Amino acid sequence: MTLAALEDEALDLLADRPLVVLTGAGLSTDSGIPDYRGPGAPTRAPMTYQEFVATPEAQQRYWARSHLGWQRMGRALPNDGHRALAALDPDLLITQNVDGLHEAAGSRRLVALHGRVSEVTCLACRATSSRADLERELDALNPGWLERHGWVESRPDGDVDLDDTRDFVVPRCTCGGSLKPHVVFFGENVPPDRVARCYAAVEALGTSGAMLVAGSSLTVMSGLRFVKRAAAGGTPVVIVNRGLTRGDPLATYKLEVGCSEFLGRLVRRSLKLSGRARADMFSDPRSAGDR
Repeated sequence: MTLAALEDEALDLLADRPLVVLTGAGLSTDSGIPDYRGPGAPTRAPMTYQEFVATPEAQQRYWARSHLGWQRMGRALPNDGHRALAALDPDLLITQNVDGLHEAAGSRRLVALHGRVSEVTCLACRATSSRADLERELDALNPGWLERHGWVESRPDGDVDLDDTRDFVVPRCTCGGSLKPHVVFFGENVPPDRVARCYAAVEALGTSGAMLVAGSSLTVMSGLRFVKRAAAGGTPVVIVNRGLTRGDPLATYKLEVGCSEFLGRLVRRSLKLSGRARADMFSDPRSAGDR
């Protein structure tokens, strides 16, 4: 079977069923945010929670890098894939991404599994504050930092490759506690209420719904567990990702195509079935002979 025929079967499966969608870093690459494990991605070792809380020097290193990375991630805009998922409005959209682009695109029923990099929390008093406010303070405390280091390479979680961070000044919470981005680091657990909501949505699909994975290698269990739960319940699973994933043995269909393009086609297929098709929405770049 050709890739085009396989894709058409997957689209037919998804277009008129209740959906739960799980997205990963591969969905945001079209917005200029690199991913960790896509083809050609360099090997990266993100800071773990245990490393972050261990020493003030580790927190200094994290914030010095993240301050630079924020200048890019903070300006990223939703791409066609984000907009397509907002238009599809699945029963639940589970994202492993912390970039906030699904929210910016207008998705409503959403679980940001690993939190949002646009928020900051205090490790002592647990107060939550705005990342934008912290960025202004970091600018004031570290004049010229962005100009000196703005060339360094970005990472997918919003920081950069930079070794010398000894001179960087990190503010503290008004209570005196250490500040941390309001995201789940490697080595931390996803809050149980988020996990429970995701499991409930997946289990509700049964055999009449479907689960779609877009842009995730499913390397970490925080996302793979929902694919496992769907497959155990007889729910068809479609995985759209360039490269192998840990969920491939569980997939009804595995497609190595671009996320934005596939999701645009799914929107058009769904709208056509519902009688709400619009010729100007998510135009199909393929030639007629490829469809």
